[in-house]
Amino acid sequence: MTQAELIEALPAGRLPPELTTLHPADLLALFGLGLIVAALVSLSSMPFVKRRLSRKSLIRATLNLPPEERLLAIARVLGHLPDDLRPAAYGIGPMPTGEEMEQAALRKRPLIPLARISRTFRTDNDPLGPASP
Repeated sequence: MTQAELIEALPAGRLPPELTTLHPADLLALFGLGLIVAALVSLSSMPFVKRRLSRKSLIRATLNLPPEERLLAIARVLGHLPDDLRPAAYGIGPMPTGEEMEQAALRKRPLIPLARISRTFRTDNDPLGPASP
């Protein structure tokens, strides 16, 4: 049974034949509805895909702060305090200059620190080979 035969088999008051075909006005309305849905999805996802300022620009924005507060702000931006700045933060060492702070904060560090394998704990079954004397 084809679609046309199915439509003909329906009672007369249920489905007019004009509703079975898409007219240009219907296609235009569907296109407009698609644009509205796309705009709503785009607007609702904007807070999640908003471009954030780079670490470099956030660190440079701390230039006008006093040195102690700048160390704290750098630690907040990075999520940790670089090793070079820790003595100054704890009052053990001298306070670095603004340039030194920026260089220490922007210095790259490895994502995964390289593990040092002690030869004393290696066994003969170790995949790295037997421990050397």
